[in-house]
Amino acid sequence: MTVLRCGRHTLDLTRPRVMGILNVTPDSFSDGGRFHDRERALDHARGMIADGADLIDVGGESTRPGADAVPAPEELARVLPIVATLSSEGTIVSVDTTKPEVMREAVAAGASMINDVRALQEDGALELAAATDAAIVLMHMRGTPRTMQQDTQYDDVVDEVQAFLRSRVDACRQAGITDDRLALDPGFGFAKDVDDNLKLLHGLRAIVDLGHPVIVGLSRKSSLGKLTGRLTDERLPASLAAMLAAVARGARLVRVHDVRETVDALTVWDAVNGARGP
Repeated sequence: MTVLRCGRHTLDLTRPRVMGILNVTPDSFSDGGRFHDRERALDHARGMIADGADLIDVGGESTRPGADAVPAPEELARVLPIVATLSSEGTIVSVDTTKPEVMREAVAAGASMINDVRALQEDGALELAAATDAAIVLMHMRGTPRTMQQDTQYDDVVDEVQAFLRSRVDACRQAGITDDRLALDPGFGFAKDVDDNLKLLHGLRAIVDLGHPVIVGLSRKSSLGKLTGRLTDERLPASLAAMLAAVARGARLVRVHDVRETVDALTVWDAVNGARGP
């Protein structure tokens, strides 16, 4: 599928698109606390758009391993002003949440995408999402962010992730969500160890073959740190390498912290792939 319908927007996926990460939380793994202030968050989002981001993913609850849940009123207070402002400026805005009430209010405020690490499994989430016209990102994860790294045993991680995502697509279809609103995220780093992540990245074509746009979040992940020995802020080269490996296997959206560098890498990638020899 070469388009993703996101509310009043349509995202052309004939080339890979860049989603900029905006965590308005005090405790996210990479940038927790940096953009908790509203004006700093908006400035950062606008900077990512200027650097070439196609959409911004706003999260008000950390999904790092071991993270505690945030009450819905607090999450809403964090995300709604950001969503409303960016949407009013014409930005495609995604809300990163598992809570139906946050989904509802964020879409009402202008969000065009719901990015759910629980794949609409919370009570009422599926029905709420079906009642909107927002795009939906279904991600694979076992348990919750607080417990997920306690359950990383797979017989075949690629087959199991593929089967889970297929089942969630079927549930969405039964709820009336059309295929042109669905994207899939294999959930790198969520209930997966380094070996699982490598196998999943190597076998990403199996997820792409489900027929929906695939979004990947590999930016600055701890697995890259374990492979390279680099600290979180030193993982840009590894993040770019992992991102390009995913794009080579069919990923159409990449969720990243470092927008300018990612856009440059994809520009070169596209130019090489579009080049014609004598």
